[in-house]
Amino acid sequence: MKKAILILLILTNNIFTQSQTYFDSPFGGGGGFSPGLQFVNLNDLNAQLVSLSLPKFSNETIFTTGGGGYIYLGFIPQLRVGGLGYGGTKSLSHSKNNTNYQVDYSVGVGGFTVEYTLPFVKDIAISLGAIIGAGGISVEYYENSQNFSWTTVFTSSQKNNYTKLNNDFFLLSPTLNVDIPIYRFLAFRAGVGYQFAFGGEWKANNNQTLYNAPDSFNGNSFFLQTGIYFGFFAF
Repeated sequence: MKKAILILLILTNNIFTQSQTYFDSPFGGGGGFSPGLQFVNLNDLNAQLVSLSLPKFSNETIFTTGGGGYIYLGFIPQLRVGGLGYGGTKSLSHSKNNTNYQVDYSVGVGGFTVEYTLPFVKDIAISLGAIIGAGGISVEYYENSQNFSWTTVFTSSQKNNYTKLNNDFFLLSPTLNVDIPIYRFLAFRAGVGYQFAFGGEWKANNNQTLYNAPDSFNGNSFFLQTGIYFGFFAF
C-alpha cells in the first residue's frame, strides 16, 4: 500500500513539473469569485439631484461582485472561452425638512467571454479578449415624509414617492487580463476593460417610456476586474 502511494505521488509530481512538455500552449481552466470596480458617468444624475437641493454622489465608482470562469479550447491553441457576471449598487441618503431621501444607482452585467492568450509570454497568461452579452443600469428614487400605514399606502393621500428608472442594453467590452498562477490549482486575475452599451432605452416604473433622457446617461463605462480562480492552470 505504501509503495502504491509513493508511486502515485511520484507520477503526480512528474505530471505537474513537466506540464509544459505535454502542452506547448496554455491548458486547463477554472472559475471563481470576481470582484471589481466600475467607473460610471453620474453627471446627468447629479445635475438632477442638485436641482432638487439634494447632495450629489461624491464619486463615480461602484464596487461590484460576481463570478466567472473559462476553459482553454485544446483544438485552437491559445484560445479560451467562458462566462462572467457581476453587479453592484451605489447609494446616497439625505434628510431635510422631515423628509428622508435615498437614491440607488445599480449596474448588472452578464456575458460570454472569448480571449486569446499571447503565446510569447510564459509562466503567466496575458490575454486579449472581449465580453459579449447584456446588462442593465437602474436608478431608484425614494422620498418618504410620513410613516407607512396599510390603510393609506394605496391611496393618493400617501405622501411618499418612489420612482424607478431602468435601462437594459446589449454590450461589447474589450478586455485585457493577466492571470498569475499561485499554484497549479489556484490563480489570481487582474484586468481592465471598457463597456460599450448598445440599444438601451430608458423606462420608468412599470415599463413606461421615459422621454428626454440625455444620451450621455448610458451604460458606457470603464472597469477593473480581479479574481481568485480555482481549477487547473498550465501557462
